[in-house]
Amino acid sequence: MTQRTGRAVVLEEFGTSLRLREFPLPAAPDGGMVVACGYGGICGTDLHLQQGHLDIPVPLVLGHEGLGVIRELGAGALPADAAGTPLAVGDTVMWASSIACGVCPPCRLHREPTLCERRRTYGVNRALTDGPELSGAWADHIVLQPGTTVIKVPDGTDPLAAMSLACAGPTVAHALYERRPVRLGETVVVQGSGPVGLAAAAFAQLAGAAEVVVVGGPAGRLERAAAAGIGDVHLNIADAADPAEILREVRAATGGDGADLVIECAGVPAAVGQGLTLARRGGSYLIIGQYTDAGDTLINPHQIVHRQLDVVGSWAFTGAHLVEYVRLLPALTGRFDLASLVTPFPLERHADALAAVADGSVLKAVLTS
Repeated sequence: MTQRTGRAVVLEEFGTSLRLREFPLPAAPDGGMVVACGYGGICGTDLHLQQGHLDIPVPLVLGHEGLGVIRELGAGALPADAAGTPLAVGDTVMWASSIACGVCPPCRLHREPTLCERRRTYGVNRALTDGPELSGAWADHIVLQPGTTVIKVPDGTDPLAAMSLACAGPTVAHALYERRPVRLGETVVVQGSGPVGLAAAAFAQLAGAAEVVVVGGPAGRLERAAAAGIGDVHLNIADAADPAEILREVRAATGGDGADLVIECAGVPAAVGQGLTLARRGGSYLIIGQYTDAGDTLINPHQIVHRQLDVVGSWAFTGAHLVEYVRLLPALTGRFDLASLVTPFPLERHADALAAVADGSVLKAVLTS
C-alpha cells in the first residue's frame, strides 16, 4: 500500500528561508477532518511571523487562511457546517484559523473569544512537534481538529475571490459588526490599501456608507482597488513627497470637517497619529491594523479630546465572523471584482510569493497546490 504524504511550507527558524517538506498524511482525527487544501493565503502577518515578531513555536507549517475540499471525515465528525448545511467528502470549505479554549476568563466571563488566552491557531502556534505536522494552510493537505469552525463555500464561488479577503474579511466582520459598525450614510476614511483596508472599504460600501475614501499605496494597489470597484476616492500617501498635503486632500474629500468613521488598516504605527486628525469632531476611530507590535508612535491626545473621538480597537476574529464573511461572499463578488486582487503562486514558488507581498508588487498572494 502506498504511503500517504502531504507537502507543506515550513518555517524552521526565524529570519531564514522557508522549506517545502513532505510529511505523512494521517487519518482524519475523531471529530475532525482532512482537507485537500488547494489554496493557502499569504497574510501580512505571515511576514512578521517569519521575521520573529511574534512569540510562536518553530518549526511549524505556516498558513492561517485557506480553502479546500474535504477528503476524509473522522469518526464522530459533525454532519453539518457551522451554519447547519450538511457536509460530505468532496465539499468545498473554509475554516476558522483559531479554536478558543472556552474556559479562560475572556471566553467564559467576558464573551470575547478573540481574546482567548489559550487560542490554538493553524499556521501560527501549532508546532510540528505537537502533531499532526500538517496543521497549516501552506500545504496540499491540512488536518482540522475537532472544534474547528468549518463553513461550506457557496456553489459557484470563485476560490480566488473567496481567498482575496480570507483573513481580512472575517477580521473586518468582527470590527464592523461588533466593535464600531458603519452607519447608513456615513463618510468613511480607510487608512491602508492592503487586503484588510480593502475589506474595510468594501464592507463599508455594502453597509451603506455615503462615501469611502481609501488612503494608501503604492499606486498599483490603489489602481487595482479602483478597478475592482472598491472605494470612491483613492489617495496615494505611500508615494507622496508631502504626506501632509495628502492628509489635507483626505479632509477635503470628506467635506472639510473630517470623516464620521476612520478605520486604520495600515499596520504602520505612524498612521495612528495621522488618523486621529482625519475624523470629524464627535466621530470615531477604529484601529484594526496594529496586529503585531511594530513599535511606538507619537500621538497628540488633544486630537482625541478636542474632537471628542471614540477610539476603538479590534483584535482578530472568531469562527462566527468567518461564517459572516462566507455568507456575504455572493454580495461581495456580485459588487466587487475580488478575484482580480489575487495573484496565485504554486507551493514551489513560496519564496517568490513572500517577496512579492513584502515589496508590494502584488496585493494578495495565494499559494496553490
